[in-house]
Amino acid sequence: MVANGVWRAVLLSLVGSLGATCKGQQPAEGTATKAAPVAQQEVQLPGIDTSSFTPRERREFSAIVTSLKAPCPGVEKSIAACVTEKAACGLCAPAAKVVWRAVRDGLPREQVEKIVHQRFDADQVKNVPIDDSPTSGVDGAPVTIVEFADFECPFCAVVYPRLEKLHDEFKDKVRVVYKFYPLPSHTHGEAAARAAAAAQRQGKFWPMHHKLFDNQKALEPSDIERYAKEAGLDLPKFRADLGSQPVTDRIARDKKLGEDLQIRGTPTIYINGRLHDPSSDLSDAVATELQGVEQKP
Repeated sequence: MVANGVWRAVLLSLVGSLGATCKGQQPAEGTATKAAPVAQQEVQLPGIDTSSFTPRERREFSAIVTSLKAPCPGVEKSIAACVTEKAACGLCAPAAKVVWRAVRDGLPREQVEKIVHQRFDADQVKNVPIDDSPTSGVDGAPVTIVEFADFECPFCAVVYPRLEKLHDEFKDKVRVVYKFYPLPSHTHGEAAARAAAAAQRQGKFWPMHHKLFDNQKALEPSDIERYAKEAGLDLPKFRADLGSQPVTDRIARDKKLGEDLQIRGTPTIYINGRLHDPSSDLSDAVATELQGVEQKP
């Protein structure tokens, strides 16, 4: 798997060059819940190596983990105390690592706290219905990743192989769900979405999905028909389905859901209902969600 730092650099470079065209979702607004104020002093936590941090970064890390409350209900301790005292909360160590990573990346304290809030607070979980959307993986998997994407969005094309690799890493613990969200600014986005939705009606969404993303610079009607043939689709049925009402309705439902969720661009990714920055470490996010599932009675 490509190192997360390299992926992040590539993705952030794409965002900068594309402007608002298919810019990733910013973290949801919210104020992190804090424990009672604690004296700011440097702390050393098991499993967290701050030796490469500057003195200012160590102070910042220490201040945040000693002020933010542990993410488990009933654990009335700071993240730092929770980790140090080995409290019965398996999410404290992951929360400390999220803080460590954000401080390392130079994010301001307010933003770090928003990220922790988004990743761990119960009120940040959104209801994202699966319905009859295309899925890859086991239906009963403990972690569900929902992606709103546009086949003409370069940012989405970079992210999709990373989602594929999560299957290899986590096997039957992960399923990926695709939501159609073609953007008006993309000339071929709607046509590509219709092609994939038509392929879904023949049980071949994922082969078409891969064809469209792997050939993102060639999405003219003749190209799309060639991909349908290469994917083994019944071409007369495919052509009929492209303009059909069921395909129109399928895409419209996903667009409406995206609007209801107030997503701001593509790709937008939810992991078990939590909004995630698509340039972040998705493997770490899945691992954290699995720990959260294990915490539930």
